[in-house]
Amino acid sequence: MDTLSNVAHQATQFATLLLEMLGVAVIVLGFAYSLFRTLRHPDGEIGRYQQLRQDLGRSILLGLELLVAGDIIRTVSVEPTMEGVLVLGMIVLVRTFLSISLEVELEGRWPWKRHEGTPGERDAGIRG
Repeated sequence: MDTLSNVAHQATQFATLLLEMLGVAVIVLGFAYSLFRTLRHPDGEIGRYQQLRQDLGRSILLGLELLVAGDIIRTVSVEPTMEGVLVLGMIVLVRTFLSISLEVELEGRWPWKRHEGTPGERDAGIRG
């Protein structure tokens, strides 16, 4: 039983490390992709800047989600202490705040607001 417990612990450590590495890689590669896309497809000064911001924001959002998943696995895989749970709670709160802020910045609306579409789409009954 001790061997099984050890294997399970190592597997959760590996999963945590993998998620954290993927989260960082998504942010870094997303930055590189965003920069490449902006330099490759110039749509005017303002359009290029907006596209760069949106691409970067999406990369950061996805990376943050992966990092939060890694933190959750790390916290529940070891014997949870009150301190560990409180630290996880603070990390999740900060990252949730960042995610919501980025979503508002990218989409121009609160994440829980349904996409209303353009006036023409609403008249035709098309939903986003």
